[in-house]
Amino acid sequence: TAMWRALAAASAAPARALLCRRAASLAVSPAAGPADEPVETRVAGLSPGQPVTLRAVTAGDRGCLFQSCAHYRADSRGQLHLGTDPSHGGDYTGVEPMGLFWSLAPAGMERPYQRLVPRSTGDPMKVEVLVHQGHSPPGTIPGPVVAKAEVERQFMARGVRRIRLKEGVVRGSLFLPPGDGPFPGVIDMYGDEGGLVEFRSSLLASRGFAALSLPYFDFEDLPKVMKELKLEYFEEAARFLQRHPKVKGPGIGVIGTGKGAELALSMITFLPEVVAAVSISGCSSNTVADLHYGKMTLPGLRFDMNKVSVSDTGVFDIFEALDDPTNPANSPCTIPIEKAEGHFLLVVGEDDRMWKSSLYAELAIRRLRQHGKENFELLSYPGAGHRIDPPPTPFCHIAMDRVLGVPVLGGGESKAHAHAQEHSWGKIQEFLRLHLG
Repeated sequence: TAMWRALAAASAAPARALLCRRAASLAVSPAAGPADEPVETRVAGLSPGQPVTLRAVTAGDRGCLFQSCAHYRADSRGQLHLGTDPSHGGDYTGVEPMGLFWSLAPAGMERPYQRLVPRSTGDPMKVEVLVHQGHSPPGTIPGPVVAKAEVERQFMARGVRRIRLKEGVVRGSLFLPPGDGPFPGVIDMYGDEGGLVEFRSSLLASRGFAALSLPYFDFEDLPKVMKELKLEYFEEAARFLQRHPKVKGPGIGVIGTGKGAELALSMITFLPEVVAAVSISGCSSNTVADLHYGKMTLPGLRFDMNKVSVSDTGVFDIFEALDDPTNPANSPCTIPIEKAEGHFLLVVGEDDRMWKSSLYAELAIRRLRQHGKENFELLSYPGAGHRIDPPPTPFCHIAMDRVLGVPVLGGGESKAHAHAQEHSWGKIQEFLRLHLG
């Protein structure tokens, strides 16, 4: 009988564990919703104080697997709420409702330094969230799955229209919100990675802006490399958007990151159609490619590759490499932003390691003030790096540079950067609504 009791107990243990496992439930809401809105994550049916690892897994556009994990402990009722309960370890710590999303990084077997950026805005990004038994450190095989759920992150709201452009010389995609409009119009540009980057435009259209995602090299019949740029191309894009029947007018806005930010500053300076410019991690001087407009040329500051340092792991630090814009010899490169009639929003990460965007914002503000102007706002974020995108775009401390073909240090700390993205995205929309009506 003792043997039978022992056997019965042994067989009951897995059954009890199975019951416990089946009882656990995971709810992520909304299950399908805008990519730039937070989700609420709750787990129920755990044992009181039970340690679990929450993991998020998704596939990038090129099939690369991205994942993140965090360690939690159930409360006395066997429940977890990521909005109030802290992570005790893993890829982040503390109360971070969206931590699993902004800490997504290439899985261990994948090529490192890849960004998770949606290439196709029409398809939602599917993220699987799993609850594993016990605490398993990043990079190790996690315990058994006790609950899971799938979430869809949408980059285009229902009814948003995407129109591919071949207007004269202008290329790109115009995203129009549902409804008759007219809507505030915004041109959206990224940096020296080239090509067409659409996800910010589709999110802006989902928020009620007519957004033109504007490539300026390495796309269709545009120049393959960024040797020199003509402002007339950007002028034609601005005129096209301003005259579009769905666009409110009289003026339009521009938002740019990196090289795109600098182009936004040049556009608001020289083009009367542009009345509001958002510069994210930009330089107050023209860089790399000479910019021509009629008979005027703004030469580009150059990068000195002798000032690049390379770490033992082969990561390039280009922070010191750009010519010094404060050197009087480089004054012809300065964008004369004091001529702009519109308004500026300068967004910088204080730990940007791509270049000195905090200094460049300071120089821009000093120049405006010297000319008696106060037509600017500055959002400066301690601990944020170079690429401040809409939330909760995963933080990327080091990213593969398309031009150089090597990993380059972008700077920043994941939590501070994620919070900067969340805060700035709301402020950017406020700024554009205020000045575009």
